[in-house]
Amino acid sequence: MKKLAIIFMSLLVCATVSAQNAQDYKAFIKERKAVQKLVKQERDEKVSKETKKQAKQFAKEGWKVTVGALPLDKQIEKSILMQYELDMNSGMPKYIQGSGKAISSSYDAAKMQAMADAKTELAGNIQTEVAAIIEERLANQELGKEEAVVVSNAVQVSKQVIVQSIGRVITVVECYRELKNKNVEVQVRILYNGEMAVQAAKKVAKEELERKGEELSKELDKLLGF
Repeated sequence: MKKLAIIFMSLLVCATVSAQNAQDYKAFIKERKAVQKLVKQERDEKVSKETKKQAKQFAKEGWKVTVGALPLDKQIEKSILMQYELDMNSGMPKYIQGSGKAISSSYDAAKMQAMADAKTELAGNIQTEVAAIIEERLANQELGKEEAVVVSNAVQVSKQVIVQSIGRVITVVECYRELKNKNVEVQVRILYNGEMAVQAAKKVAKEELERKGEELSKELDKLLGF
């Protein structure tokens, strides 16, 4: 009888704890949803404000889109929204941006050069982002100052090398304007997946380290979290 009483009390305690945990979890979910709603509202307000500002400036400067393309204000809104996205695991931007402009006698030639310029800027932004990640994480790694400098310098290789390692980009803004001399100016804004960007930069940095005979590939992996 005593054993049954002990078992009953144990089950009662477990049930109470489980109920409490369930209530706590429901409260946590409710609170998280409320925070997410506030964050989304704040983000949407910022995006709306920045979209109107940029769209107004683009219209003032005479930029327009080709037939069948998404309206310019919608393109701008999409690009800004995607820039606000963060990777939930790393906390870094989900997308990294690059933009470029070019002038030529034909639309296609101007677009091609604008894309090349945008990729070069994108590569520079990738370098900056990866360098920031390394600097942030160096304090938590057992890496000497000299080794840290070598690793950091390996990231700062030619932008064109990183450009060659970049895969398919997302074109979020593409517009043009006709100049008085009959030439065409094209402007593009591209985005690239943040995780893939880090991988591309790491690949280039590892090749640079190996080329210099530095055995720091594992340290680079640790610093970049891959």
